[in-house]
Amino acid sequence: MKKYKSAKESLVSITELMLPSHSNFSGKVHGGHILNLMDQIAFACASKHSQHYCVTASVNKVDFLNPIEVGELVTLRASINYTGRTSMVVGVRVDSENITSGETKHCNSSYFTMVAKDEDGKNVPVPGLIIEDHQGVRRFSRSMRRKEQAQKRGSKFNADTFKADDHLENLYGENVKIDLKN
Repeated sequence: MKKYKSAKESLVSITELMLPSHSNFSGKVHGGHILNLMDQIAFACASKHSQHYCVTASVNKVDFLNPIEVGELVTLRASINYTGRTSMVVGVRVDSENITSGETKHCNSSYFTMVAKDEDGKNVPVPGLIIEDHQGVRRFSRSMRRKEQAQKRGSKFNADTFKADDHLENLYGENVKIDLKN
């Protein structure tokens, strides 16, 4: 296995026609179906980079920007944005295309943290990432920043150390009724 690989070596792209069986009650493509496709392509990209079976450790920020219609083509693109010791951040972009008009829409971008596993289910080291352009520097740096923020959030809101009184003033002006019993 190589010690370092470029993002280009593990790029993955798939296009799928959205069928009526993919729709929700409002007739749009169900977000859960899109999330399933995103997880599959993140797995494929991470496995290609690491040459190991990979599992999803987390998904960062899923915003559905535009609805996807039945009958549209959906294209998902995935690339490695960051490599840690045993984990990778896979950037996934989702675009839809109306096949009759040719109009394309950006529907979603998300970041999947994937961890490489050996045959026994133990974490294994992954090749580092060769950064070849400014976009690669931006993506790697953003992933590092998201990782730092997640660690801070995890410690700041830890159930064992969280003090509700310290945060009550932040709730005023929100759509919430505070009715604490203790």
